[in-house]
Amino acid sequence: MRPTRKTNALLWTVQVLLALLFLFAGVMKLIAPLAELEKQSGMSGLFVKFIGLAEAVGAIGLIAPGLAKVGRPLTPLAATGLLIIMVGAVTLTISGGAAALVPFVVGALCAVVAYGRWRVQPVAS
Repeated sequence: MRPTRKTNALLWTVQVLLALLFLFAGVMKLIAPLAELEKQSGMSGLFVKFIGLAEAVGAIGLIAPGLAKVGRPLTPLAATGLLIIMVGAVTLTISGGAAALVPFVVGALCAVVAYGRWRVQPVAS
């Protein structure tokens, strides 16, 4: 597949949207009280805070390397890390009986960015 400006624009759009989503979700997990996180998720509050930190750092990793033009190979790694988090979210929502469509779609978008920035349209373009 030959890289195009349209592909690059599409990848940047998806990256920005994912970064905003994960930054919001991560910061909300980081500022919420431990007891509330444990009650809502049924998991350790510290683990949920760790996931929030990983989401916030991953969000920065989706955008910062391309903007700074330094460490560009980190973008597909950040997208892959966020994909792993979404696989866990899908697994938990399915086992909890909730709809897993939203984390599945977000995970699929992370996979598109990871593949697109690794193979189709590297950030260097």
